[in-house]
Amino acid sequence: MSNTKENSKRQTRREQMRRKEMRSRYTWIGIVTLAASFVAFLIIYPNFAPLGSISTPEAISRPNVKFNGTGDPNAPIRIDEYSDFQCPYCRVFTETTESNLLEQFVATGKVYFVYNSFGKYIGSESVNTAEAAYCAGDQEKFWEMHDLIFANQTGENVGQFSDRYLTALAETLNLDMTAYQSCYDGNNYKDLIAQDELDGRAGGVEATPSFVLSYSVGGVVKTRLIQGAETIDTFQREIEAALAEMGK
Repeated sequence: MSNTKENSKRQTRREQMRRKEMRSRYTWIGIVTLAASFVAFLIIYPNFAPLGSISTPEAISRPNVKFNGTGDPNAPIRIDEYSDFQCPYCRVFTETTESNLLEQFVATGKVYFVYNSFGKYIGSESVNTAEAAYCAGDQEKFWEMHDLIFANQTGENVGQFSDRYLTALAETLNLDMTAYQSCYDGNNYKDLIAQDELDGRAGGVEATPSFVLSYSVGGVVKTRLIQGAETIDTFQREIEAALAEMGK
């Protein structure tokens, strides 16, 4: 009789353990399923989320535009800007100082100004926006895309510059979308974007925006570095010092 009771207890305990294991298994399956669903949502949502409005910036007058450069390529001073389309201070420079720089020094033939990306300095959207701008440059609208991207900047790594949003910006510029999409999807400017960062660091750039002034004195190339979204006064001082060094 006692053996029968003992066997019954063991069977009850085994059944309880089996049920506990099954509950644990179902709990983990549920957790994994929820996690997988959440990851899938994060991946899929950007493709269906509302794009939001697109701000159109005021046009900036740039002389003798060719791809990502503006001004006379034979000007005595070349300024290479190293920038990131996600960088708020880069936007500040574009919206405040750049027009004065263009008017006073680029349009007058003293400076040739070139925009360069700075690789993936802030994040993946930095690369995507640079790719979009360079691809627009294939259709002679680099600077239009440059201004449009900055005008719609909302923060760093916030998902604003998704592939869909950049495509919408390209459509706003009335680009040949087949050519643009082929360029963007093919990462045609991947190597140039990587080289931009290497060139910038070689010139002493550590953050954005930074500006490398290059000029020649007696056949020797010299450089000056301006870091940050400085006012036109800073650029004027450095440019005039370089011109004086050249005897101009």
